[in-house]
Amino acid sequence: MGPQSTPDPSTAPSPLSLSAIAVVGLGTMGTGIAELLTRAGREVIGIDTDEAALRRARTALETATARAVRRERITEQERQDALSRFRTFGDLQAAADADLVIEVVPEEYDLKREVFTALDGIVRPDTILATGTNALSVTRLAADSQRPERVLGVHFFNPAPAMKLVEVVSSVLTAPAVVAAVTDLARELGKDPIAVGDRPGFVADGLLFGYLNQAAAMYESRYATREDIDAAMRLGCGLPMGPLALLDLIGVDTARTVLEAMYAESRDRLHAPAPILGQLADAGLTGRKAGRGFYTYEAPGSATVVPDDLTPAAGDGGEQAAGRPVRSVGVAGSGTMASGIAEVFAKAGYTVVLAARSQEKAERARDRIAKSLGRSVDKGRLTAEARDAALAAITPAGSLDAFADVDLAVEAVAEDLAVKQQLFKALDKVCKPGAVLATTTSSLPVVACARATSRPQDVIGMHFFNPAPAMKLVEVVRTVLTADEVHATVRAVCTKVRKHPVDCGDRAGFIVNALLFPYLNNAVKMVQEHYASPDDIDAAMKLGGGYPMGPFELLDVVGLDVSLAIEKVLHAAFRDPGLAPAPLLEHLVAAGCLGRKTGRGFREYARR
Repeated sequence: MGPQSTPDPSTAPSPLSLSAIAVVGLGTMGTGIAELLTRAGREVIGIDTDEAALRRARTALETATARAVRRERITEQERQDALSRFRTFGDLQAAADADLVIEVVPEEYDLKREVFTALDGIVRPDTILATGTNALSVTRLAADSQRPERVLGVHFFNPAPAMKLVEVVSSVLTAPAVVAAVTDLARELGKDPIAVGDRPGFVADGLLFGYLNQAAAMYESRYATREDIDAAMRLGCGLPMGPLALLDLIGVDTARTVLEAMYAESRDRLHAPAPILGQLADAGLTGRKAGRGFYTYEAPGSATVVPDDLTPAAGDGGEQAAGRPVRSVGVAGSGTMASGIAEVFAKAGYTVVLAARSQEKAERARDRIAKSLGRSVDKGRLTAEARDAALAAITPAGSLDAFADVDLAVEAVAEDLAVKQQLFKALDKVCKPGAVLATTTSSLPVVACARATSRPQDVIGMHFFNPAPAMKLVEVVRTVLTADEVHATVRAVCTKVRKHPVDCGDRAGFIVNALLFPYLNNAVKMVQEHYASPDDIDAAMKLGGGYPMGPFELLDVVGLDVSLAIEKVLHAAFRDPGLAPAPLLEHLVAAGCLGRKTGRGFREYARR
């Protein structure tokens, strides 16, 4: 072709430059996307049939840009320029000259199809149409359009100006050039785009909503309080919000819609919306936007939680029962967890007996504690005097006989039921009457340990998290046989050692692992099905969900063998097909690829 066939850029700009962008639907997400685009120099056409929504969007942009000026992120002139680039309209005809239209209307298929059908008769043939759905079928919307090759999904996360992740969702009908243009736009906006195929929830929400649904079901079953479930996931996993608080933020009705779409495709019971989601939504208790959901808020739209009938009273949680005095603690084990727990007790002023299978092993565990305490001194977290006092409080022993006078015995040996039962038989013989006997198991039945003794009423679970000196959470697991005063004793001890206790019953996974490991398993299934790569999934959960680690980073740290064992326990306990360990995980474990400790798991690591 001759040079005449090349358009003059000055007279015929490529529509793939995406300089004029229409945003249809100016709710919270649409307004955030409009702000992001406007501040990035794009001409933005905001469209909504609700005049109040148009006013709120303009006010939101004025407020956000004024705040940016005060924080010296932009100048006043840049603010005025941004405001001049944002125009609002009440009719779709305003999108006639847009290069890209982003639809962000409510998650109802008929409503979205109506918007796309109308846009087909308004916009140019080369305009790209993007849906902001996170649950509905992009392919179906494309097939119903007159331009299926120019339809795709662009899933921002809330709040759009702050969250780095954008999922660019293509159907089998989407033209590669369209995907490339929207991906380039996302990068120009300072986002981290990942390309994914069309399935409900895509990557981030596909993993997130299953987890949220299980948390709702856990609460509905009265297994744990809303406060304990949320605290457990924040403190045990480092998440920015607990699952029930997050459901209130997202909207209980929105979560139910997403889950219904996921279940319609997967038929996985883990995606079937927990009945409580429907009950709350039907009652209008949709979360923060309504002023009430799982929690009660100061006002509709407020983030401030206020007490209600379900809020625990001060001191609630079992402390009202009289506890037993605890002055000395025995810790059984010589591994990382045992030494970490012994350090926690010693720093809190308890005298500690650290018992291992030999005096030499116990001495090595004490040396490990000395190094840990030394690092705390070096970092200014501990005084030298406090270090010396803590170390002096620890007595290493080569036999459980040294536990004869302890008030609380805590076992932290291998996660093997037979081993733990044998140890509890020994504790039953050695420990004085009235001593509390605790197991740190993360997945085994506490009652099975209790029944190995002649005093099951004195046995309880104290599930510390690794590393014990740093992690604030302790799951306090009472069996049907645990005495009230034993429960009260352990909660009081947790408070004294500056941990946050959460109460739960004696069932597989307790709170954290019961919610965490199905999420990890579903991530493995995504890779197994070639839907997304470990890198993209990890990026999606860190950037879109605020997780401190992606699921594959976490699996490699925990150990694939440990993860598989926990998933098998959960599957055996709940008998849900959706909890069956992913075959890919089983294959990696069988091949000896166990994560960082072997140098290879889902990724390869330099061997030490």
